[in-house]
Amino acid sequence: MISDKDFPDTPPIPPSLRLRAGEASHDGQVGNVLSSLEIVSKLLQVQETVAPGSDVQFVHRQFKAGEQVTAVGQAFDNLHVVAGGFLKTAIPDELGAEQVLAFPMKGDLVGADAIHGGTHTTWTVALSDCDLVELPFAKLVCLGRDHPGFAHGLFGVISREYLRRRGMISARGFLKTEARLARFLVTLAARYGAMGYSDKVFNLQMSRQEIGSYLGIKQETLSRIFSAFDEMGLITVDQRCITIHDAATLKILRGLQPSVHTRKPARDSRSAGGADEPIVRIAV
Repeated sequence: MISDKDFPDTPPIPPSLRLRAGEASHDGQVGNVLSSLEIVSKLLQVQETVAPGSDVQFVHRQFKAGEQVTAVGQAFDNLHVVAGGFLKTAIPDELGAEQVLAFPMKGDLVGADAIHGGTHTTWTVALSDCDLVELPFAKLVCLGRDHPGFAHGLFGVISREYLRRRGMISARGFLKTEARLARFLVTLAARYGAMGYSDKVFNLQMSRQEIGSYLGIKQETLSRIFSAFDEMGLITVDQRCITIHDAATLKILRGLQPSVHTRKPARDSRSAGGADEPIVRIAV
């Protein structure tokens, strides 16, 4: 069976990621790279026609693995779009443990949770060295007047992020643990493919504990499912390197729901808990 050592944890994050008075998250290193509105639109997959010679530019900020991009309670000034690297967005539960909400990567928007209340309700941490494009919100509001297509597209991006999170909440409540992991692997493979990387062989930037928190699966159960998928010939796991051998079967498994006779009401599954069902062996 694949053990916990096959998924070494990322460097530990400080116990408390809630800001105290006068504190701030890491600002990141400001590089010499600037991105035009056209480039930012392409990153976000926003269909906006930018007039030639437009002088709208956005600065890049670099974050090292383990550095915070946003923190709970931090005043809201900027959104960020990921130009490169991998991050983790999470919230604290009532016991102070983290519940992972998302793993932002290239093209994803970070920080939209703070638009409503003016302060961040989640924290975002770099899982790898990251390159983020800083989008000052006041600047975006002004841009919306001259570039309504960009503003409309930005709303669509925010909605896209919301739908992704809602989809995961639904999966945690209605899908078997095997289906949740299959869905995660299929989605991650597609994201890698869209970024120009292999959708068959890729590295998991997140730890086993973080995956379990995101999917609502206990760590021991997650390891057993990885082992089951490996034994079935669907994937090969080599520490954090995943090789997908049978994407078609994974796509079938991602819709697997508990039997109507055994389904139980969803429990509070934060902090990688959840109602783990027995692992089902499926003939392929």
